[in-house]
Order: sequence, then structure tokens, then C-alpha cells
Amino acid sequence: MTQSTQIVIGVLAIQGAFREHIQHLVKAIDELGLQEKLEISVFEVRDEETLVRCDALVIPGGESTTMSLVAQRLNLLEPLRQFIASGKPAWGTCAGLIMLSSSLQNKSCDQQLLGGLDIETTRNAFGRQLDSFIADLDYSKFIPGLTAFQTVFIRGPVISKILPPSPGKPKVEVLASLPEERGSQIIAVRQGDILGTSFHPELSEDVSFHKWWVQDFVLSKITIT
Repeated sequence: MTQSTQIVIGVLAIQGAFREHIQHLVKAIDELGLQEKLEISVFEVRDEETLVRCDALVIPGGESTTMSLVAQRLNLLEPLRQFIASGKPAWGTCAGLIMLSSSLQNKSCDQQLLGGLDIETTRNAFGRQLDSFIADLDYSKFIPGLTAFQTVFIRGPVISKILPPSPGKPKVEVLASLPEERGSQIIAVRQGDILGTSFHPELSEDVSFHKWWVQDFVLSKITIT
């Protein structure tokens, strides 16, 4: 990302909960008061032309196999891989986490991954749609004051293995795991400027996660004048 007061955040809008992410990002930007200092925009991304304009990207939750197939049909897989490899900030939630994984334990035959996070994930780790759940979890270790965030899991994946970092990349940092009574699975990781979460912050009424991502991932790459 170049030093500029103009920022474009893209949300991959080919399947899944992209509208909710856009709404949360717009609200987060407003609450942070960023429009007073920056020209910051949030765009739906459905083609390479829009993608290359973006300084940061969110890949939403949805259905990872469908997302992969649609991305292939739109000739977006390679541009997305190039974007992730460029070092620009990216965040994948639920299906987006799967897409950013370098390995998938129960991968379908036609499913393509983008990579970016040196992790192995397991799809549908909590079972069927009926086994989805909401829990108030503590993320204050990396988001100050966020001690009871409404965390929504819908057929969510979990990070089943942390892999050795690819050459030139930092180690994967485990940000959060479920409480012991829930199984202690890893649900949030960071590797450099890439974030992955098993859950859906965009389905909570609280925009704290989006505010933190904008501040710690997106704004950290620019100089505000």
C-alpha cells in the first residue's frame, strides 16, 4: 500500500455475507472518525479490475466450495492469489478462513484454495447448521476491552494445525481459542497482515472487530497526514 490518504477496502462479493461486512466496515469507519482525515471507500469486489484498486480485502463467510467455483468461473482465483501474496492486508471469516488456508483437511475434489495462512483447517468442525452456536467470548488479549464479544459460529471451520511458515513469512500467531468446555479449538490466527477467524464478526451487532482490523491492519500500512 502506498503512502496516501486515499484507501480502498474491498469485500469479495461473489457469495456469502458480504453485505454485512460492508455495513460493519462503513459503521466502523464512521465510529473511528476516519472520514475527517482520509478518503476511505468500501467496494464490492467481483472482478479483477476492482480488486487491483483495493488496498485491503475481506473474504466473507459463506460456502467455501461454492465461493471457490464462482471465483474460478469469474477468472478471479489467480488475481486473488496475487493479491494475497502481495502483502496487502486481508481478512477471511469462516469460509474466507478456509479460502486463505494453505491446507484443508476435508477438501472437496473441485475446491481451490488461495493460501496466505500457513495453517490446516477442518470444515464444518461443529457439525450441521443446527449445531451452530453463539457464545460471548473474551478477545481482550489483542483487542483492549473486548471481554464479551458476541461470537457467531455457523457450520464454522477450526484451525486444526499450525504449519511451519513459508519462506520469508512470519510464524502464524494464535490469537484466540475456544474455552476448554467448548473444546479449546483454535478460532483466530494472524500471520503478518493476514487475519483468519472461524466465526462471523459481521453477524454481531458490535463492530469492535472491524474497528480493530481497520486500525491494526489497514491503517498501519499508511501514513496519515
